[in-house]
Amino acid sequence: MGWMADETGLERNAANFVPLTPLSFLVRAVDVFADQTAVVYGSVRRSYRDYHARVSRLASALARRGVNPGDVVATLLPNVPAQAEAHFGVPAAGAILNAINTRLDSDTIAYIFGHGGAKIALVDAALIPLAEEAIARMEGPGPELIEVADDHAGYSLSGRHADYEALLASGDPASPWRMPQDEWESLALNYTSGTTGRPKGVVYHHRGAYLLAMGTAVSWAVGIRPVYLTIVPLFHCNGWCHTWMLPAVGGTLVCCRDITAKNIYDAIADEGVTHFGGAPIVLNSIINARAADRRDFDHIVEVYTAGAPPPAATLAAIEPLGFHVTQVYGLTETYGHVTECLWHRDWDGLPQSERAAIKARTGVLMPFMEDILVHDDQGSPVPRDGQTTGEIAIRGNSVMKGYYRNPEATAEAFRGGYFRSGDIAFQHPDGYIKITDRAKDIIISGGENVSSVEVEGAIMHHPAVSLCAVVAKPDDKWGEVPCAFVELKDGGAVTEAELIAFVRERLAGFKTPKRVVFTELPKTSTGKVQKFELRTIAKAL
Repeated sequence: MGWMADETGLERNAANFVPLTPLSFLVRAVDVFADQTAVVYGSVRRSYRDYHARVSRLASALARRGVNPGDVVATLLPNVPAQAEAHFGVPAAGAILNAINTRLDSDTIAYIFGHGGAKIALVDAALIPLAEEAIARMEGPGPELIEVADDHAGYSLSGRHADYEALLASGDPASPWRMPQDEWESLALNYTSGTTGRPKGVVYHHRGAYLLAMGTAVSWAVGIRPVYLTIVPLFHCNGWCHTWMLPAVGGTLVCCRDITAKNIYDAIADEGVTHFGGAPIVLNSIINARAADRRDFDHIVEVYTAGAPPPAATLAAIEPLGFHVTQVYGLTETYGHVTECLWHRDWDGLPQSERAAIKARTGVLMPFMEDILVHDDQGSPVPRDGQTTGEIAIRGNSVMKGYYRNPEATAEAFRGGYFRSGDIAFQHPDGYIKITDRAKDIIISGGENVSSVEVEGAIMHHPAVSLCAVVAKPDDKWGEVPCAFVELKDGGAVTEAELIAFVRERLAGFKTPKRVVFTELPKTSTGKVQKFELRTIAKAL
C-alpha cells in the first residue's frame, strides 16, 4: 500500500535520507549565521562561530575523558551558557544528556546519578556541595564532577574538581561531531516526579526533539532571528526544546540565571527579548513588579505559559503591559508542550472576561503531533460536549521512547497505543481541551511537579503522625502549593511550624507543605481518603 508499481532503484540512500536531529540546526547556523549573536549572559556575547567551537571542544574533550557513545553525562546547572553548550556538546559526542533539576534534594540527586549511570556531571560552582553530598549518599561510585564557575553571578571555583573552561581548552574546536546514525537514538534523559516518590527517567530521541523544535518555530511564529530569554529551566523538558530550536532560526539565547521581574524587564529593554516561556508565577511577578524594577520597551513580547492555567485576572493584567500570552500544555514525557490555545480572530472583539476564559483553555494539538484526545475508561473518545471528562491521551512523534530501565511503567503508559497522560479533561465542541484535574494528584507549584505521595511519605515519618493526605491549595504566587491534612496519633503532639520544618529537612523547599490542617480525614467505607473533599477545604482556606 502506498508503493508505485515499479520502484526499482528508489531506495533510501545517503543523498535522500538523513536521520533527523536538532544537532543539525547548529551545524547549519555556524555557516549561515556565523557572526550573529548566539548566546548572551551578562557581559558574555558569543557568535554562532564561537558557540559552535565551544560545543565542538566540549564534545571532543568528553570523548577524550572516556565518554563513549551511549554514555550518560549529567548537568546540575542553572540557565547559564554551559547548560546550553551541553545541550549540543553532549549529544555531539554521541552521549545522552541528563539535565537534573537544581532544586532537588541530595537524596533524589543521588538516586538520579545512580539510576541514570552518569559518567560525568557538569556542576555549577554554587551547587558543588549539593553534588558532593549526593555522591556521598551513593552506594557505588558517582560521576566525575566538572565544576562550572560563574563570574557574572559571583560563584568561583572550589578547586576540588576539574574546571569546565580547562576541559574545553583540552578539546578540539575543529573536531567532527558524532551525528546519529538512526534518529531513534537516545538524545536526552529527563527525570520526572511521579506518584511513587522516586522519579522516572524519560528517554527522548533525536527525531522527537527535532520535530518539536521545528513545530514550535511554526506554531509560535518566531520568525527569523528571535531573541529568546531562558526562563523555563533547561532541566525542564530541556527547556521545552527551545534551545535546540534557536539555531534553526538564527535566534539569540539570553541566559537568565535568577528569574526576577527586574532581570526580565532588563533583558527585554537591553537585549530586545521577543520571546520567553514560563509558569503563571512568572507572569504574576511581572505584573507585581516594583516601579523601580520596570523598564519601558516598544514591542510586544510573545509568551508561552504552562504548568497551570493562568487565572483570568493575570491575563487581564499582563497583556496591557506589552505581553501576548498563549497557554500551552505538555509533560516531561512529551518533550514539553504539545497543545496550544490557538487564537481565532473572531474572538478579538469579545469582552476581556470571555477572552481570558478562552485563553485559560488547554488548547488543541500542535502541528507536529498526530492525536490528542480525551478518552473514557474504555479508551474511546468522550463526546465533545464541554462537560464529559476523561483522560488526555496523546500520540505522535514527540512522545518519549519510554521510561529508562522501567519496562512495566512504560507498558502501562502506552496502553492502547496512546500515551496516557494521567490528566483529566473535557473537550469543547470546537475541539479545544480543558484540564479539570490531575488524575495522579500531582501538584504544580511554580511550574514544578510535586508528588503528593512523596510529601505524604515524608510527613508520615514524624512520630506524632497517624495519617495524612496532601492536596493542592490554590496560591496567587505559585499557582498551587502543597497543603497537608494530618491526623495525629493518640497522645501525639506537633505544631504546624514544627511539621513543616520536619518535612523541609527531607524534601526540597517547593515540595514542603505551606499549610498543615490537623483534622480527621474524610474516608470511604473501605478506608480510602477522599481527596476531593480535602481539595474543596483547601480552596476555601
